[in-house]
Amino acid sequence: MDSKERDAILKTVPQKGFFGHPKGLSTLFFTEFWERFSYYGMRAILLYYMYYEITEGGLGLDRTTANSIMAIYGSLVYMSGIIGGWIADRLLGMNRTVFYGGVLIMIGHIILSLPGGFTALLLSMLFIIIGTGLLKPNVGGMVGELYSKTDSRRDSGFSIYYMGINMGGFISPLIVGTIGQEYSFHLGFSLAAVGMFAGLVVYLFTRKKNMGLAGMQVPNPLSATEKGSIARRFLFGGVAIAAFLWLGFSGGWLTIERVIFFISISGVIIPAIYIFVMYRSKKTTDDERSRLLAYIPLFFAAMMFWAIQEQGSNILATYANERTQLSFLGFELKSSWFQSLNPLFIVALAPVFAWLWVKLGDRQPSTPQKFSLGLIFAGLSFIIMVFPAIFNGTESLVSPLWLVASFFLVVIGELLLSPVGLSASTKLAPAAFAAQMMSLWNLSNASAQAINAQVVRFYSVETEAIYFGAIGGFAILLGICLLFLAPKLKKYMRGIN
Repeated sequence: MDSKERDAILKTVPQKGFFGHPKGLSTLFFTEFWERFSYYGMRAILLYYMYYEITEGGLGLDRTTANSIMAIYGSLVYMSGIIGGWIADRLLGMNRTVFYGGVLIMIGHIILSLPGGFTALLLSMLFIIIGTGLLKPNVGGMVGELYSKTDSRRDSGFSIYYMGINMGGFISPLIVGTIGQEYSFHLGFSLAAVGMFAGLVVYLFTRKKNMGLAGMQVPNPLSATEKGSIARRFLFGGVAIAAFLWLGFSGGWLTIERVIFFISISGVIIPAIYIFVMYRSKKTTDDERSRLLAYIPLFFAAMMFWAIQEQGSNILATYANERTQLSFLGFELKSSWFQSLNPLFIVALAPVFAWLWVKLGDRQPSTPQKFSLGLIFAGLSFIIMVFPAIFNGTESLVSPLWLVASFFLVVIGELLLSPVGLSASTKLAPAAFAAQMMSLWNLSNASAQAINAQVVRFYSVETEAIYFGAIGGFAILLGICLLFLAPKLKKYMRGIN
């Protein structure tokens, strides 16, 4: 998309109407609020559903296997953004792709609300993985289309959008988690389906008025010949994958553990291929290539950050259920409620960070500097979890305040890195790969969780001090290295801060 086309789109978007930001931000804010309500509500109880005994309403899986499946599920959810970015860039545009993604997510939650056992779990995962891949990168991409690349409100807008995501994430574990753990996991999953339906209603009734032409264009459309060829490849690939899985599982040589290992490897290889293809494309200019090179260290920093942050719903969720006192000041707690801590702190602190970036204007830290600080805070959030084992040992339950402190530290890191990373991805993106660059950003999370699927196997009560200390220490070291590289990376960004 050239500058004239971008300017024409911006003229169709009301530039005021939502806290001094474009009116379309409200549509995307509330759409993501409800989508995240559904996703985080489901995620708050999914791990427990997998490893609770059948007599407790769960599936009775081994806990280590459940932790690995949880990580791989999260990895595939973000990895599927490749599909969503490609479809938006070449077939439908971001606007329509978001809607179809929401429909698939809702179907997935409906399936999960039915008592279909492990088969229903896998089928629901398939729908949610594909649906989130269609929706997630393109909602973020459309936020970027509401602003010019030089608009000083841009980072602030992403912070407000990020607050909407986390408001939904805060409420859902309290509601879905309580219903799921107190009454029925399937009833909890049904509430997640209702949440996604609400998001679709908001999107349908407000997008035309508030969004204008944002997200309607197809930046790099397929020709008629290419469409036929791609359709045949997808059909052949789908049949081949289905046949492979059927033969593998029925023959007994394809196990869950082997699938998890394959996905873990893919999580590292796919983003490398993705960056290489964009860098070598004839549609990428020299300036855009330079910006892609600057993006690579940021991508690795984001991987390390998400490897820690995403364990909040995995290892720390297990820690909350098994190692934490679930009573505090006379109140009885649910282990799923701890999943509300991360979004709660983000909702509280996001306006502060949004105000700070606007206040500082051109004097704010560069993108690489923000990334490095975010990574250091993430490392500290794991370092602090070493102390309960040192002070109390591993045989007694610990105060819930340790988890509160850990989530608080990682949220400071998240607000330094995540909304800034979204904004940087839209600013550093080659024009021909606008939506796919958002998919690449989501791949940093997918890669982290793919690696986590192997890393979480090393966690146990006996090794928790070493586990938290080693991961946290490595993150801090990587953050310091990035801080020293920041001035050089800024040069490679060619005028983008």
